[in-house]
Amino acid sequence: MFYYLNGTVAHIEPYLTVIDCGGVGYACRTTSYTLSGLKKGDKGKLFTYLNVREDGADLYGFATAEELRLFRQLISVSGVGPKAALSILSASTPANLALSIITGDEKALTCVPGVGKKIAQRVILELKDKLAKGQTISASGESYGGSGVTVIPENKLSEATAALAVLGYSQGEINAALKGIDLDSLTLEQIIKEALKKMVKA
Repeated sequence: MFYYLNGTVAHIEPYLTVIDCGGVGYACRTTSYTLSGLKKGDKGKLFTYLNVREDGADLYGFATAEELRLFRQLISVSGVGPKAALSILSASTPANLALSIITGDEKALTCVPGVGKKIAQRVILELKDKLAKGQTISASGESYGGSGVTVIPENKLSEATAALAVLGYSQGEINAALKGIDLDSLTLEQIIKEALKKMVKA
């Protein structure tokens, strides 16, 4: 229904912001990561997801399309609702969260309030391969290639490239990050981890 909102930031509180678009204030539940880039009175653009329930509807907004994709992936996991997904996304940057999932870092997820070991294991189990192979999961459970890239992985280079592309990095950024990494001796997870480290520091 809504792809994004582009207007003035009218209000900010923990996990929520209001974007004024043409005199109408849209309340968007969001992450601390997104809120850190917003300032009351300034322009703000959020990519949105509308969650419809039997007793109402909630609008969620995110600073980047990549963060929205990760939110959709998280809520596709059994036992992870929108509130838990926001908490998980608020504990890290989208790139670092993807890194934690791809590398199977349970501790990075269990440090999030309300996320126990079983949920962390389920998130890693269900999303690890999808992220590594460059797939994005919609809220309806449909699988499609992320960032407009159709991926048929043939080797570690193509799989690493696909995984980084689904996070929104350009081909130029990916090529620069992969340059100098020993693709032959490292595992796919290690390659992605090293590339993400470079891009996070950039």
